[in-house]
Amino acid sequence: MKRNLIAVIAFMTSMWAFAVPPGTNDEIDSRLQPFGEVCRAGDDCATAVASISSGPMNGQQVYDKFCSVCHAAGVGGAPILGDTAVWESRVAKGMDALMVSTLDGLNAMPPKGTCMACADDELSGAVTYMLDQL
Repeated sequence: MKRNLIAVIAFMTSMWAFAVPPGTNDEIDSRLQPFGEVCRAGDDCATAVASISSGPMNGQQVYDKFCSVCHAAGVGGAPILGDTAVWESRVAKGMDALMVSTLDGLNAMPPKGTCMACADDELSGAVTYMLDQL
């Protein structure tokens, strides 16, 4: 019994040794530093973030950044850019119906096609861009 207890203690001690990260205290402290910081509206850092924006995106930029993820390959049944036969029935419904689908989502497509920060005009530009490719 005593031999088993010693073996268990030795095993637990050896496991603890592997759990301690390598390095000096200074190296460990440097790895534990915050990765970033939270920037809230009204903070000094918020003005710097706001100045990075280059304004609204055009239709092709929205498509390239968001829509192409699915519409370039037909992921989840998305109509492929430039495939006239697939788009024909959608185009027949008109731009208003296409925008309702874009804003609300349809089937596997989430609302706004994952571009939650896009304005309606930017999304309309993306839809227009896709229609221009037919």
